[in-house]
Amino acid sequence: MEILENPFGPLDIIYQDDYMVAINKPAGLLVHKSYLARKETFFAMTMLRDQIGQYVYPIHRLDRPTSGVLLFALSSEMARTLSEIFSERKVTKGYLAMVRGHLLGNDTLDYPLKEELDKIADKKASQDKEPQSAVTQWHHLLSGAFNEPIGKYEQARFSLIALKPLTGRKHQLRRHLAHLRHPIMGDTTHGDGKQNKYFKAHLGEQRLMLHASQLCFEHPISIQALELNAPLPHSFTDICRQVGWEEVVNNPLSHF
Repeated sequence: MEILENPFGPLDIIYQDDYMVAINKPAGLLVHKSYLARKETFFAMTMLRDQIGQYVYPIHRLDRPTSGVLLFALSSEMARTLSEIFSERKVTKGYLAMVRGHLLGNDTLDYPLKEELDKIADKKASQDKEPQSAVTQWHHLLSGAFNEPIGKYEQARFSLIALKPLTGRKHQLRRHLAHLRHPIMGDTTHGDGKQNKYFKAHLGEQRLMLHASQLCFEHPISIQALELNAPLPHSFTDICRQVGWEEVVNNPLSHF
């Protein structure tokens, strides 16, 4: 039987104690097996289990193309406890995103979102649910531009944005930024096709430029504040260097 080479390599463990473990999930890696991913081979959950030799329980999820902090419990009891902390919104999440255009200033977007349903997996689910509350805080960090035309614009412009979701809806950050007319670069579902094509041609990158940089909550056992930080991956920092954002490469977590 042919053994497939793991394209993700060993997972980067950024925190571990007797109760939980957190990794810096690479972009492109699924969290766990699902009906919609029957043909996939590599999953963060099974890779981490094999890496540390212990069963793990995923507490939350990140979209496949999103990189960053991903938390697992090391027992079913702790999984229930941590899941309650997340459901009660006692967790602060920080993201970095590169978006189309110059999104300046800072604000809080309170824009309800209809639940996104899959045609196959959710075919029995109600199709007429009311939009759910969705709130995102954002603030501008940096802007840049290439002096080449794209579509109707004389320049390709983009911004680096810090984001804090106050709710946890599916694709919330991607959909909220698209609503603001500043979609995330590399977003093939909610983004700008022309901008993504330009992005790939000039920066040689196809990934979604969204990274879960930080996760903060009170440790349920030690009752101490726990801050989990995920360094930016090379696939993100390489783009930052090309657009002159060296300060982000050198100290990305200073914005949270």
